[in-house]
Amino acid sequence: MKIKKNVAISESGFIFNPTTGDSFSTNPIGLEIIRMLKDDKSKDEIRKSILSKYNTDESTFEKDYYDFVMMLQTNQVADDSE
Repeated sequence: MKIKKNVAISESGFIFNPTTGDSFSTNPIGLEIIRMLKDDKSKDEIRKSILSKYNTDESTFEKDYYDFVMMLQTNQVADDSE
């Protein structure tokens, strides 16, 4: 999964896609995931980081991560390159 290079992401989690003109906001965990994706972290690296920092389990992470990356793809913020 790769965040498209032209997508602007603010420190507060505001996301702007200049290709579509759409904008979005994400919570701090979503912003953390986006930053890790931009840094070319693998899903496994992201999973380990999130599970070590937050009170969640693997099945919840898997579902929420899948939903989040599908939203990024649907809104043309990311490309599936994994």
